[in-house]
Amino acid sequence: MTIADQPAVVARGITQRGPWGPVYGPIDLDIPTGGLTVLRGPAGSGRTALQMTLAGRMKIKGGELSVFGRSGAKQIFRIAGLAAVDELDAVYNAVRVVDLITEQIRWDAPWYRLIGKAGADDLERLGRPVFGDLPLPDLDEYVDDLSELDRMLLRIALANTKRPPLLVVGSIDQVTSDVNQRVLVRRLAHLGEAQTVITSTVNPLPDDLGHRLVIDVPNLTHDELTSGEGKR
Repeated sequence: MTIADQPAVVARGITQRGPWGPVYGPIDLDIPTGGLTVLRGPAGSGRTALQMTLAGRMKIKGGELSVFGRSGAKQIFRIAGLAAVDELDAVYNAVRVVDLITEQIRWDAPWYRLIGKAGADDLERLGRPVFGDLPLPDLDEYVDDLSELDRMLLRIALANTKRPPLLVVGSIDQVTSDVNQRVLVRRLAHLGEAQTVITSTVNPLPDDLGHRLVIDVPNLTHDELTSGEGKR
């Protein structure tokens, strides 16, 4: 069975606990392969921890989880990207776009390969699949000068350089403009034509944005995350 033939995510009774009690769960999920699935639930560490779990950055405390047939966090990690989750990929406002792209290219390259400063071709190669017809930011722009939408799309582009089968994206509510949030959802739906994309929100979504499924997720709390679970 190939990845395309499998359900993307099957979760049964998964739970997570922090130092002060439950963080999420029990939760059941069935997420199909391909397209954009939106998890709807209250903002907080519970929702964040769930997304980190689905991307293999956090182990479950109980229940059963399968992501493209893989059940261990390390195995899931290898086939999943995670973007726009501040606990893992927050970017400094005083950093330029060129510095972020250069760092990501160096991160992806073999250790023995020397990587110079990123250029316009690198920006196009990394950014265009995510930005689509939207203008790319200038290489010399600082993160602080980018719009919320451009900052979000840039973080997604940096996390998606290897085009993994699963891409998990932090809450779309980080983009506060309704118009720009709809643009973001459409861009994620476009990525879902070649990948399985999962994001989250607290709000209802219009039906015409191209997403495949909205799943209301219960049992999300605001307790602290378990320390030391996250990894890049």
